[in-house]
Amino acid sequence: MNKQIIKILFVLASTRVRKDGKTSLYCRITYKKKRKQFAIGLFIDPDIWDSKKQKLLKRAENSKIINTQLSLISQKINEAFLLLQLQQNDFNVEDIYSQYKGENTREEKTLLDLYDMHNEQAKKLIGIDFKEVSWSRYVENRRKVEKFIKLKYKRNDIKLNKLDLKFIKDLEYYFKVELKLSQATINRSLQRVKKIMQYGIDENYLENNPFSMYRTTKHKTQLVYLTIDELKKIEDFSFNQLRLRQIRDLFVFCCYTGLAYQEMSSFKIDNIIKGFDGDYWIEMHRQKTNTTISVPLLPKALAILEYYNNNLPKISNQKFNSYLKEIADIIGIDKKLTHHVARKTFATTVLLYNGVSMEVVSELLGHSRLQVTQEHYARVIKRRVSNEVKNLKKRL
Repeated sequence: MNKQIIKILFVLASTRVRKDGKTSLYCRITYKKKRKQFAIGLFIDPDIWDSKKQKLLKRAENSKIINTQLSLISQKINEAFLLLQLQQNDFNVEDIYSQYKGENTREEKTLLDLYDMHNEQAKKLIGIDFKEVSWSRYVENRRKVEKFIKLKYKRNDIKLNKLDLKFIKDLEYYFKVELKLSQATINRSLQRVKKIMQYGIDENYLENNPFSMYRTTKHKTQLVYLTIDELKKIEDFSFNQLRLRQIRDLFVFCCYTGLAYQEMSSFKIDNIIKGFDGDYWIEMHRQKTNTTISVPLLPKALAILEYYNNNLPKISNQKFNSYLKEIADIIGIDKKLTHHVARKTFATTVLLYNGVSMEVVSELLGHSRLQVTQEHYARVIKRRVSNEVKNLKKRL
């Protein structure tokens, strides 16, 4: 049973005095340091109100009737409080007031209930202000959390009042040890859990977010990109198999355009426009940041487009990365090649190493903020500066 105590106090609204000198009497419920104050429909002369004894003075007209009313109100509030305690629910002062008024109190929800409510709403917003891929990640996140609850607590779900910092740390440990996820993936997964709990707060099912005391483990991702020599090796290598030649061509095309996989897959001839400068540009909508990107069509990317008659081969991201691994093994590049490496190569080897400013790189990559670009490529700039200083020393 809940051991918290409830306080009931009747107070006068001293700032609201009627012409007859009377003022409204309010009831104030205090529970867990939270207050709920409401008018009870009585107007009292302040001179006949005893705030210490919480009743009207005996000399007041109808004092016996009004004092009995106040006593009944206190009794009903205490009964509502006792009923909520017996139900063993996690309740707040608003629930006590609702129970006193005879209204339905909040239905107690579980963590997976919150996921279902959130995901159902998100599903209806797909194509409006929510992306299907984002929705699917929350569905997958729910599945992982459900498996954790079954393993850790031997039950199908967990009540919201049982969520605390230890739950989060145990969940992080589960992601790390049982699922063997990388720290970057763990951080993203926990961020989704945090959003679900915040959703519970917004919907008044949860009072405090257990994440308020949690500190994310910082993770620095290693920037993987191709050097000038490695890029040239891939460009010049002669593959016997058609599938490897096509993947190489697509990869090189993205090394000179910076297109992410989604943009590459949806690329059409209509995305090529003639710019204000008379040159050809690729103009597309970037789904991740919901922005329009404009990228100059460099000669090597244009040559690949012409080879395929402006109709790039289509392939799944999974197969694309699988074939890239095969290409790396054949050529002898000791790096884990993925489609995203092409985008990184465009930013570093093609742009930054050739003197393009960070602001322009950020614009061409379609980043939402310059800070995103700086966080990823600041070390590349330092290396370029170091090389230029070394060359300066030699000349001096």
